[in-house]
Amino acid sequence: MLRFGLLGTGYWAAETQGAALASHPDAEFVGVWGRDPDKADALATRYGVRAYADVDALIADVDAVAVALPPDVQADLAARAAEAGRHLLLDKPLALSTVAADRVVDAVERHGLASLVFFTNRFYGNVREFLAGAAANGQWHGARATMLASIFQPGNPYGASPWRRDKGGLWDVGPHALSIILPVLGPVTQVAAMDAPRDTVHLLLRHAAGATSALTLSLNAAPAATAFEFVFYGEPGTVTVPAGKTTVAEAFGAAIGQLAANVRAGTPQDPCDVRFGREVVAILEAAETARRDAATVSI
Repeated sequence: MLRFGLLGTGYWAAETQGAALASHPDAEFVGVWGRDPDKADALATRYGVRAYADVDALIADVDAVAVALPPDVQADLAARAAEAGRHLLLDKPLALSTVAADRVVDAVERHGLASLVFFTNRFYGNVREFLAGAAANGQWHGARATMLASIFQPGNPYGASPWRRDKGGLWDVGPHALSIILPVLGPVTQVAAMDAPRDTVHLLLRHAAGATSALTLSLNAAPAATAFEFVFYGEPGTVTVPAGKTTVAEAFGAAIGQLAANVRAGTPQDPCDVRFGREVVAILEAAETARRDAATVSI
């Protein structure tokens, strides 16, 4: 059993990560730290754990940290926890730059730690099985991904997030799309990007094996125009990726179990570890450059 500390006190921390940590047989939920002490106290009380005023004190008391914080804050604290020898269960995106992502990867590798980045879809059992089958089948010419969310509506728990307002769909839902496409089509070598109305971003990606993929991403789509779809096409025809069959808290529980299993087995590398998280950040960073310069960017 891994002793876990939770860093973060927002909706995602409370309803997904905290709920999963409190009920998982492989986790001992030790305590909570947050930038708002009052929220940390409330969340700790809810789950019957300790609220920590000092993040380093919490890191010292656990084996692993689960992080539910903005990516720029997460990257710094993840590197700090890894330098202290703690395993990592992180949110996506890993960081907002490859420089910051590299610091986390370096610390994890030097200390031989297990790590996971919680790309939600990768921890739904039925989606994982679908992707494994699609990757084994091969002969895909490309994919298209549409992720049009509309979070800036009254009552939406994510709409007040400053980093989401600033970085938009590219950095928030983009990692989800890439986590589906990359396992099947492989690494990306070139990125082109174009902006569209309502903070929408269109990406065109070339993959190392020759396939291409097209992504349409937004957090600010018209409420009547939200859409979520992933389609692969090629010699086998067209196939649509299924929706996950469990709750997000159950998916996070699967991630806890996978991290714990990796620690027990002494196998720190994982298909969704910080190395993969860094690969995703590199693509998003290249997309930012492509948008700014109206150019195709090589990775």
